[in-house]
Amino acid sequence: MCGIVACIINDEAAPVLLECVRRLEYRGYDSVGLATLSGDIYIKKGEGKIDDVQKRLDLTDIPGNMGIAHVRWATHGLPTGINAHPQTDCKKRIAVVHNGIIENYKELKANLEDEGHIFASETDTEVLSHLIEKYMEMGNGLEVATRLATKDIKGSYAIAVISADEPNKIIGVRKESPLIVGVGEKESFIASDVPAILEHTKNVIYLNDNEMVILRPDGVVIKDMDGNILDNKVNIIDWSSDMAEKGGFKHFMLKEIHEQPDVVKNTLMEFSEIEKVVGKFSKFKRICFVACGTSFHASLVGKYLFETLLGIPTDVLLSSEFLFSEGALDKDTLVILITQSGETADTLKALKIANKKSETLAIVNVLGSTATREADHVIYTRAGPEIGVAATKTYVCQLVSIYMLVSAMSGNDKLLAELQKVPDHMKQALENEDHIIEIAKKYKDANDFFFIGRGFSYPTALEGALKLKEITYIHGEGYAAGELKHGPLALIDDNVPVLAVVPPGESHDKTLSNIEEVKARGAKVIAVGSSKDEVLKSESHDIMGFDGDISEMLSPIPYVVPLQLLSYYISVERGIDPDKPKNLAKCVTVE
Repeated sequence: MCGIVACIINDEAAPVLLECVRRLEYRGYDSVGLATLSGDIYIKKGEGKIDDVQKRLDLTDIPGNMGIAHVRWATHGLPTGINAHPQTDCKKRIAVVHNGIIENYKELKANLEDEGHIFASETDTEVLSHLIEKYMEMGNGLEVATRLATKDIKGSYAIAVISADEPNKIIGVRKESPLIVGVGEKESFIASDVPAILEHTKNVIYLNDNEMVILRPDGVVIKDMDGNILDNKVNIIDWSSDMAEKGGFKHFMLKEIHEQPDVVKNTLMEFSEIEKVVGKFSKFKRICFVACGTSFHASLVGKYLFETLLGIPTDVLLSSEFLFSEGALDKDTLVILITQSGETADTLKALKIANKKSETLAIVNVLGSTATREADHVIYTRAGPEIGVAATKTYVCQLVSIYMLVSAMSGNDKLLAELQKVPDHMKQALENEDHIIEIAKKYKDANDFFFIGRGFSYPTALEGALKLKEITYIHGEGYAAGELKHGPLALIDDNVPVLAVVPPGESHDKTLSNIEEVKARGAKVIAVGSSKDEVLKSESHDIMGFDGDISEMLSPIPYVVPLQLLSYYISVERGIDPDKPKNLAKCVTVE
């Protein structure tokens, strides 16, 4: 959940570390810290967002051409300066940054305290620095001591370690938390994610679980946990550094919403690769989607597509609940796991379970991530880096990938042809931005919101409600419109706006009847539908309309765009930073 960075360069490291860790602030932002090495270890760290801590402490005012940095999302211990990383040993000769969770830290901490070690923080991470100290005091070097320390711990980790007793060396280790190595010209880096280092190098090595990297001034060495040297592939990243910047928009989220027509076009170019994947499939009698959050909503669209066009029974399961359905897996089931990062802890755990009994397919945005290495088959979405915590462009690319998968499996060329028109429909939604801003101003003070839809529009309603909750802190609920009579109508009154997703199609008239029901209880209705739909316009108080002809089956992709914009502008009107919603982080790498 946190972000870590390390570097050895030919200049002062602290300014570079701060710059790199800023690009990881989407991974957590309750505290930040840096440690550099120049004879001794120098540390500056504090509670709060990076800019606030920098103003208070001037994080870059520490010497040395090598160091480590961390931006934190608290899991053990409150977000305080003491609990901020880096964490050190008793003598402050070792410093560690860590992303993950050490499950047996209480037991290890008790044993270390019995041996005389004194702890300063409430974090699980501090156990690592004391374990490394212990093994170095036994006569081991930093590399061996780190290896021994990681063998003692249970849980997930990506760590970077420095020691004043072994200058000119940084150790990084990965197990079930993402860690990459950047190889530059006479400089090298470790980071949790690619955007952190793009300004400095596009040459990246993805570490696998139970692999160690040793950074030195003369280069990098990758080893397994027995000390054997490995020859990991160097990947050339085709993202430009400005792709990870705001590009003139006020927030990353707005930039990423506007990028959606282009990234959908990029993703559509993957169809030939998807056909190759499908060509390797077995014959399946059941599909099982596994995902979390926004990816779960994309999976629900997939369920409707598979059952409508292929007639294959399809289930959609939350990754965190997948364990309880393990007994239903067999060789005739295709398990499709959707994860933007390829590092979502719950989804990776589900993948390991599924691999034992079924064929697995991962739909992933990050090349070289854990899911791409462990699944039987992989489909890449081509969304590029998504910095905003609330998923936008990655969601639509997941949807497009699912539609292409169904098209390839069914031989439905008409569906593929219709998909090519989707970017133009999305552009139209973006052209109506000023109108959506006015609607946002009108409803910004609502305390509750309902989103309704039927069939293919039901997942869109769920996703719209999730976006509203995530970035505006307004209570939003998504419902299948036909379920209103089974409870939700009791909550509808003139203080509760209802957003109805009503594309032309089979479910249109029934959803109009549901609009009448909520209007009869006093609700104001915002509709998303065809601007040619005179009945819908007359029944709604506000409408976010599309001029083009969009089939109900394809509506989930363009219709989500006005819902994203509405939530974004309500968030801005309420004075909230939509890029950094409270209590949330971009990549959930712990269970």
